[in-house]
Amino acid sequence: MSDVVMITGASGGLGRALAIEMVGRGCTVVGLGRRSDALDETKALAGDQFHPVVTDIADAGAVERAFAVADTLGPLTILINNAAVYPRRDILEETPASFMETVAVNLGGPVAASQMALARFVATGTGRILNVSTFADIAPLPGSAAYSVSKGAQRILTRALVADIADRFPDIVINDWMPGMLATEMGIPDGIAPAQAATWGATLALWHDRSISGTTWEENREIPAPRGLKSRIKDKVLMRKAVVRTLASDGS
Repeated sequence: MSDVVMITGASGGLGRALAIEMVGRGCTVVGLGRRSDALDETKALAGDQFHPVVTDIADAGAVERAFAVADTLGPLTILINNAAVYPRRDILEETPASFMETVAVNLGGPVAASQMALARFVATGTGRILNVSTFADIAPLPGSAAYSVSKGAQRILTRALVADIADRFPDIVINDWMPGMLATEMGIPDGIAPAQAATWGATLALWHDRSISGTTWEENREIPAPRGLKSRIKDKVLMRKAVVRTLASDGS
């Protein structure tokens, strides 16, 4: 039986590339997005195993209805929280309402989708959540307050989910992935091609290994967890080097 995968933000950019890549690897993909025409374009590129569901992920009720569609295709095995908005507004132009609209998508969406996915994963004892994230919270760019705060909070969400369930359900694997600066509307013109990034993201999403739960990846490599001074001294005395895992450049 093929994996049933839900990808939010599948109407373009990285989400579309991930949908195409996952279908190409034999998965059944439920793709969420706000525009039916854009989702239809993704389906035309991905094929019949892509199932579009028009969804505003800021609306928990709409997300619940999308999961009901996924349930008709088989047990959900993978959730990729990819959808995000980046309004690029100076903080002096923001209002509390506009700021929270961004938070509702970038944080509220992953919260709703993750909770609904976990309800299904807990029933089977296994599942996979990949959160597409960013380091924007560490070094915010001008005009990115709402985006940086909400995406930073999403990284905290990953750690909180792992803290809550890892001991009880070790085969529900959750981690963060930073795909890098992409050549998309939210990225930069000379960035990484979404199709290339999607090979790494698909590999991570399909890698169901307890050892990667709670880890953070950037592009195709793992970012080692911070180590305290005592641990670093011990490593030096014992001549130990941290092993940094990587993904093959072709996504294999």
